[in-house]
Order: sequence, then structure tokens, then C-alpha cells
Amino acid sequence: MANDFKDYYSILEVEKTATAQDIKKAYRKLARKYHPDVSPTTADKFKEINEANEVLGDPEKRKKYDEYGTRYKEHEQWQKAGGANTGVPFDATTRAQPGGSNPQYRTVSPEDLQDMFGDDSPFSDFFYSMFGGQEGAGSGFRQSATKANRGRDQEYPLEISLEEAFNGSKRVLSLSGGPGQPVRRLEVSIPAGVDNGSRVRLAGLGEPGRDGGSAGDLYLLVAIATHPVFERKGADLYAKVDVPMTIALLGGEVMIPTVRGTKLALKISASTQNGNPIRLRGQGMPAGTTNQRGDLYAIVNVVLPTDLTAEERDLLEQFVSLRHKHQNGGAAA
Repeated sequence: MANDFKDYYSILEVEKTATAQDIKKAYRKLARKYHPDVSPTTADKFKEINEANEVLGDPEKRKKYDEYGTRYKEHEQWQKAGGANTGVPFDATTRAQPGGSNPQYRTVSPEDLQDMFGDDSPFSDFFYSMFGGQEGAGSGFRQSATKANRGRDQEYPLEISLEEAFNGSKRVLSLSGGPGQPVRRLEVSIPAGVDNGSRVRLAGLGEPGRDGGSAGDLYLLVAIATHPVFERKGADLYAKVDVPMTIALLGGEVMIPTVRGTKLALKISASTQNGNPIRLRGQGMPAGTTNQRGDLYAIVNVVLPTDLTAEERDLLEQFVSLRHKHQNGGAAA
């Protein structure tokens, strides 16, 4: 089957000079955007992105793709001419004519191609016409029926709330299956304390194995949504707390929210300055596998009154006068 050449660099929206880190970053961005959980109509696009990452994310596969990718039609002709059965290796410079190998050119054998892309990757028809692979897909390879093949590891970009990260939670995910397999729905557990950018391994929940092989692993790529109140730094949390000017001057208490959804009474000392952090031990995020938790830092935000009465203004003017005397004449003033 003839198919148009797939430009995996364009699919991942990167240049041919892109680094491995550039490719990984582009893949994760696009995978989040086109995941079937976001829109069921993007399933084909999501599969195409995964296919592109499968090649460009592997140095050896990328190298061979760059060298032979645009010559897939010659390789298809070589397959149809019986090249795989005659033992004649594919050489694009011979225009796929059997018996036309030339020792001065580097060639790639069917075995090389199988090692390059594997037996159980969900490739498109472009791959099958170019590289062969699986029986029933235009393949020139002979796949052993007794060879157990481990399922591929899979990555799943997952955005969660700070509260989910604090408490731990469960999510139902839709995962693309292997070739000829339906979309799988799995309930997974998100551990309490997981941090932004974490890569959580769920053993055996990746792509199912074939011919008795074990399943691959599933890796959750965790991103924590921005919270309207709390900023997270490691296991510690930071939150601005409005403190009336009078309490900041004279001392008192204000209420502060917690990530648990409760409120705590926060003691404010007299003469507390704007921006001062007040530490509440153990009110932060879970830390590690123990029962330890980080801390919560309340950042004081002194709030000035905006609706002074005439009497309050008069008293404040007296206060200013007294402060002026105190600063210039000492305590005796």
C-alpha cells in the first residue's frame, strides 16, 4: 500500500536540529493538548504524535529514519519485488531492483529494520509499507509465534489539583492500546505528596504484552494546576494572609485557610511588618513515605483602611503627631 511520507519533525513541531530535550518537551506539550481525554476526536492525532515520538525520541531510530525516511517508496517496491525473500538487502540507490546491491553503499537489512522499530509498536501504514513489521500489514518480516514480547512502556500527561496532590486520589484514564487493540480504561492511584513534574511509575499498567509477554509500565507525567491561594515549594506551602493595620500594630489573631479545606487561627504579634512570613509547622504537603509534612508559611499582607471617618482621621493625625514627638524627642516626649 503506497502512503505519503510522514514528516515526524513537523508532527512534533520541531526542527531537524532539535535536541533530545526539545523533542521530549514538544511531545509532552502536544500529548496533553491532543489526548483523547481532552477530545475524543483527537485520537488519531494523539496516535500520530506517539508514533513520531517513538522514532525521534530514540537516537538509533532517529538516525535511520533521517537516512532512509524519504526513500520509503523505493523500499516498498523492493518488498513487492520479493527482496525480503531473495536475501537481497534493500539499497535505495538501486531503485529497488533485485540483485542490484552495490557494496560501496550502506544498506539496511530486514533484521536491522526489525531491531530498529520492534514488533509491537503501533505504527501507521507508512511504517508497514516502508519497514514491514507484522504479518498482515505488508510485512517482509517473519515473526516468531513463540517469542514473548513485552508490552511497551507508556507515558500519560496528567494534570491534578493541589488538593489531589495533598490527599492522594484516583483517576480513570483512557489509554491507547497496541495494534488492533481497543482503548483501555484504567483506574490509577495518585500518591499523596506527588510533586509538579513527577514521573510516577505504575508497574504492569502499560501496553499489554504479546504471545505471553509481560505488560509494560505506565508512567504518569504529573503537572499540578496553579492554586488561587497556595504556592508550593517542595513540601512547603506559602499563602498571603490579609492582616488589618490595627492588628499588625497592636497584635491579635486572623484566620488562615489550609489545603485541607479547614481554617486555623494565626497569632499576629504587635508591630508585625508587611511581608513577614509566619511559620506553621506541619501544615504543608506530605513529605516522602513517612507521616512527616512540610510547613505552611503565612506571608503577612497589611491591609490599610479605606473608609476613614472624620473622628478616625483626627485620631490618626494625633497619632502621627505623637510619633513625630517620640522620634525627635525620645521617650520623655
